Amino acid sequence: PADAIVADGSVIPYAQATDDLHYEGELVVALKDGGKNIAPGKTDDLIFGYAAGCDLTRRDHQRRAKDAGAPWDTAKGFDQSAPLGDIIRAEEAGDLSAAQLKTAVNGETRQSAPLSQMIWSVGDIIAALSEQFELKAGDLIFTGTPEGVGPLRRGDEVAIEIGPCSLHFRIGE
Repeated sequence: PADAIVADGSVIPYAQATDDLHYEGELVVALKDGGKNIAPGKTDDLIFGYAAGCDLTRRDHQRRAKDAGAPWDTAKGFDQSAPLGDIIRAEEAGDLSAAQLKTAVNGETRQSAPLSQMIWSVGDIIAALSEQFELKAGDLIFTGTPEGVGPLRRGDEVAIEIGPCSLHFRIGE
């Protein structure tokens, strides 16, 4: 949704219609160009920059949808569901393949994994998406999360760091 993106440093209200809101720290790729059916080796030229992001998930919605064999749309796409740190230009961010993704909730590390353990590389993700959608400049791609996702409570402070990229937000009371 158009109002999913939330700026770094924001206070986000606890998502409506859920009792089970979860965090998922993720590397986000911002595109400066796009296309269709892009070969994995041709994707680097499309990348504007990177950011730390959080894919907030209404886990109870996701569970019910999975059990019913239904789409998860309402579990993933809702108001203020995508906190996003500042976008760091690709040339300034450098090679992030060895960077660690770290997510902390209230100062306690909950996720810590090297990006080198991603199942799909950034290039593979962009290429696969371009087979299903025409990608465009300005698109933001959340790339997935390592183990360690979990619930958030009202008042929780979340910090995500990936190399030079960072994101901080709080869940409101």
